[in-house]
Amino acid sequence: MSQEQSNPEQDLHRLHVNNREIVVIGTAHISRASVDMVNRTIESEQPHSVCVELDEQRYRHLTDKNRWENLNIIQVIKQGQIPFLMANLALSSFQKRMGLQTGVKPGEELAAAAQKATEQNMHLVLADRSIRTTLLRAWRKTGFIRKMQLISTMFAGLFEKHELDEEELSRIRQTDTLSAMLEEMADVLPQAKITLVDERDRWMAHHIAAAPGDKVVAVVGAAHVPGIISYLESDAPIDISGLDTIPEKPMYSKAIPWIIPAIVIALFIGGFFFSDRAQVYEAATAWILANGIFSAVGAALAFGHPLTIVSAFIAAPLTSLNPTIGAGFVTALVQAYFSAPTVADMEKVADDVVNLRGWWHNRVTRIILVFFFSSLGSTLGTFVAFGWLKNLF
Repeated sequence: MSQEQSNPEQDLHRLHVNNREIVVIGTAHISRASVDMVNRTIESEQPHSVCVELDEQRYRHLTDKNRWENLNIIQVIKQGQIPFLMANLALSSFQKRMGLQTGVKPGEELAAAAQKATEQNMHLVLADRSIRTTLLRAWRKTGFIRKMQLISTMFAGLFEKHELDEEELSRIRQTDTLSAMLEEMADVLPQAKITLVDERDRWMAHHIAAAPGDKVVAVVGAAHVPGIISYLESDAPIDISGLDTIPEKPMYSKAIPWIIPAIVIALFIGGFFFSDRAQVYEAATAWILANGIFSAVGAALAFGHPLTIVSAFIAAPLTSLNPTIGAGFVTALVQAYFSAPTVADMEKVADDVVNLRGWWHNRVTRIILVFFFSSLGSTLGTFVAFGWLKNLF
């Protein structure tokens, strides 16, 4: 890497738009140099407003020291937020593992910018779109096969141990690691890049342009800088209409949870009237055993409480026929009740997600694993049971 590329000043861009000065700082989310540059720039520029690549939730996540201690895991389960929590932890795990090798907490430069703005009574603008909206837009716009690829990639990434050499560490300090990772995912999920990167460029540019005052400092990931600058320098208004809406679920996504139970029930009814009753009882037994055993094995693989494993066996055959509730919902609630996370678990969850053992050791993340594995087991059991059901005719 040349000296010009490693010069931190290359990450600072000064724009003059509509008689206003906008200083855009491109950072790496796990770089000490980025933290220092942010503090130094805000101190020297004394802007009226400081914009940061954060939404309200991520801002609280970075600044609230007791965020995990205040987590109500039961409410998270009841509100159906376990998959969203798992996605957040997966991204947090990836960035934190990278951060451990650079000595900087992920997002520390964003927290530093927010703190500096607050200390000096500058206007703080949380310029990023809601992370929940962003993830749901990406998910809803992705086809079924791509979703399965995303889940497998994300799950594998939770446990991948990646050691960085000096060359990679140097490269990471010059870029936004999260956005770089999303760029690499573009081949697998081309639509995800549009939603996760391109749309957010437009959203953040709009809020930077609307920030009050004649001088603005904007702190964003390096991968967002080219897009944001192109919008800020454009003469056209920055239109963000529709970017905060969550698309409806695709029709097939709404239909499949109802079609499978309908087929199963129809097969049982048809078998009862037109087939050998003994075969119907055999198929019913197979349905119960396949769903129950696979889901229970999933709960056991997650080191679930013994009663959680029992609940998986009982719930899976029933929930497989009820699209409004899944086996994972039941097992996660049972696990949270009989093996409730302690204060220590809440305090250490951010550290435990960094390594494979921590996911099973921490009671918070074990609930997530119980949810995931028991749900997967129930799904596999449903397809296995179809082998017996087709013998009814």
